[in-house]
Amino acid sequence: MQDERWRRRAAEQAGLLTRLQLRGLGFERWAVNHRIATERWRGLSSTVVSTTTGVLTREQQMWLGVLHAGGDSIVGDLTAAEVHGLRNWHRDEVTVLVRRGLDVGDEPIPGVRFVETRRPLAQLRHRGSHLPVAMVEPAVLRFAAYQRSTRTAEGVLAAVVQQRLTSPQSLSNWVDRMKPLRWSKRFKGVLDDIAGGAQSVSEIDVRRMCRRYSLAPPFRQVKRRDATGRVHFTDCEWRLPDGRILVLEVDGGFHMEVEHWEDDLARQRALTTPGRLVVRCTSRELRDEPGTVAADLRRLGVPAA
Repeated sequence: MQDERWRRRAAEQAGLLTRLQLRGLGFERWAVNHRIATERWRGLSSTVVSTTTGVLTREQQMWLGVLHAGGDSIVGDLTAAEVHGLRNWHRDEVTVLVRRGLDVGDEPIPGVRFVETRRPLAQLRHRGSHLPVAMVEPAVLRFAAYQRSTRTAEGVLAAVVQQRLTSPQSLSNWVDRMKPLRWSKRFKGVLDDIAGGAQSVSEIDVRRMCRRYSLAPPFRQVKRRDATGRVHFTDCEWRLPDGRILVLEVDGGFHMEVEHWEDDLARQRALTTPGRLVVRCTSRELRDEPGTVAADLRRLGVPAA
């Protein structure tokens, strides 16, 4: 009976158990230490034991963090967003949110970072998961609020919506619920842009540029077929007074690599027609020289707002 109980509990926690849980399941300390000494189990910290051997999986790293910290601790920030399915924002280190003042001990837990917070963790926890993990909205907002770069903060908000893990309205509601929250006013404006169709930081920058320099807002992610029949989605488009279409393609850092640069040139040629003009700028220009880009667009015929 004891064997069945600990196996069931371990299966619920990716093979990990705390010494306190084992004591409650009838294991004396010597019995636990004996299994560790004979390499059937493995001690991961002063409080957590693995009933499996070998390299820890990603899920086991998360369980190690929350089980070691105990209490109402939860997986948070980008690690929580990863659990919910966020792609392309991976961080090797697992983030575990703990109550301010909680003693997690001085021993280092490889691959785990404990972050203290005054926020009520029970209210942030996602109830649909057995793993103690934050809901995606407070997870990404808390991460975004502590970034030194506003572009990183805006990028993760755009990504989590673009990947359909939440909505701009839900994030906006959580901005209100989490106040005081650093950059909350800026987040509200960014979420309005995302709700209007912006799917990346560059598209947010274009919308911000248009407001600042009184240009008509563009159409975004328009589906176009090129000269060969292939389907492309353009970054931004305007219909000019003479009836032509002006397409603005925004190049990020990776576009500077030769292979991508040549692909972009071929894409530009294929999209250009007598009635469609394609121009390009870099994300750096949008960030650092928006006035210059706006002046060039106005000169090419982009109407005023």
